[in-house]
Amino acid sequence: MIALSLAEIAEVVGGQTHDIPDPSVQVTGPVVRDSREVEPGSLFVAFAGERVDGHDFAQAVVEAGAVAVLGRRPVGVPAIVVDDVQAALGALARHVVRRLGATLVALTGSAGKTSTKDLIAQVLRRKAPTVFTPGSLNNEIGLPLTALSATDETRFLVLEMGARGIGHIRYLTELTPPKIGLVLNVGSAHIGEFGGREQIAQAKGELVEALPSARDGGAAILNADDPYVRAMASRTKAKVILFGESDEADVRAENVRLTDSGQPSFRLHTPSGASDVTMRLYGEHHVSNALAAAAVAHELGMSADEIALALSEAGSLSRWRMEVTERPDGVTIVNDAYNANPESMRAALRALVAIGKGRRTWAVLGKMAELGDEALAEHDAVGRLAVRLNVSKLVAVGGREAAWLQLGAYNEGSWGEESVHVSDAQAAVDLLRSELRPGDVVLVKASRSVGLEKVAETLLETGAEGEVAAR
Repeated sequence: MIALSLAEIAEVVGGQTHDIPDPSVQVTGPVVRDSREVEPGSLFVAFAGERVDGHDFAQAVVEAGAVAVLGRRPVGVPAIVVDDVQAALGALARHVVRRLGATLVALTGSAGKTSTKDLIAQVLRRKAPTVFTPGSLNNEIGLPLTALSATDETRFLVLEMGARGIGHIRYLTELTPPKIGLVLNVGSAHIGEFGGREQIAQAKGELVEALPSARDGGAAILNADDPYVRAMASRTKAKVILFGESDEADVRAENVRLTDSGQPSFRLHTPSGASDVTMRLYGEHHVSNALAAAAVAHELGMSADEIALALSEAGSLSRWRMEVTERPDGVTIVNDAYNANPESMRAALRALVAIGKGRRTWAVLGKMAELGDEALAEHDAVGRLAVRLNVSKLVAVGGREAAWLQLGAYNEGSWGEESVHVSDAQAAVDLLRSELRPGDVVLVKASRSVGLEKVAETLLETGAEGEVAAR
């Protein structure tokens, strides 16, 4: 964080100082909520959760180098006490962002946020120091913590914004007002919470409503291929830049194809020129993510050649998102188990087929959460798609939703041993251990709550007789 005194922080957050001998002492290290992340000069934010109360770690974090604790009560060590810790954290983030000279880029969407955020960060940091959301910490706590990790040297701040309902993104934009706003798509993720795509579009569009006008440098980057997103152009006073495969897109892709290993290759067109891209990531769905990142980079002054080179060299920065690893015995594990929704599930299945061309393919799939009344139809559709794509074997893992996956495959014509329903992750591991053979490709994907990453990790450990060769 940029250096601030404890007195200034207390004033910004409306707090009272306790046990602070010298209020002029500055916070020079990171602002953290995890006691294990404390460094000399840190400010520790104490949240009281259902299982763990951060206030209980006050003495330990000060001994580890924290300058003070931001919490709801005095704790016997230097502390700033406030009524609402989350609100105080947001106020501090807003104050710091205002003082920074950085350009703030915010993005949202139903699918692909984290992968796109990682691409944007890898492209922009070639131009100037860039701070970005780690993993998918895109909520009321994770977003301000990311903003507070910026320093005086930071020139680009890339923030992922998630939403569970109307008003959430508006709140996040008030904490960290963006200059550039990117909306990727409006899909069916969390449709059970929102109630429909129209409501999702309403929530996601709060981002472009928060942007400054075009005259003041605001830019809304919208997916030309998604009608819900494209319609958001009427909701902003910012400059509108379209990306996608549409001929009308300002930043678009032509001659899209997949390499023999399933990596997308295309000709990138921007208003300032064109250049060829061959990505290290897997799956055609990354083309749209790459175009979104390219549109951001172009708006910030990078050339087509610079953008294409950065996209071609970019990798995955977040765990369990299309991690492709080959075991010494030739079995390839595709760990995409961080989360799942219908759009990302379909993209992952198509990537599996591309990676496994000419080989046996396995789709180990589990529940897609928060689909509400659409759950049965969406799980059935994914099971049917696995059959249409000629996936060699579907392994549906879990309870009711997994049964719907398997039933969809069965009704689409998956007979005999082409699809199977197993009770849990261990049952899936036992099945795969007994049936996998060299050259097979295994996709593992479900919503985070299912925990299917354990299947991928166990299979990699099983095959790790020698050093695992990650592509």
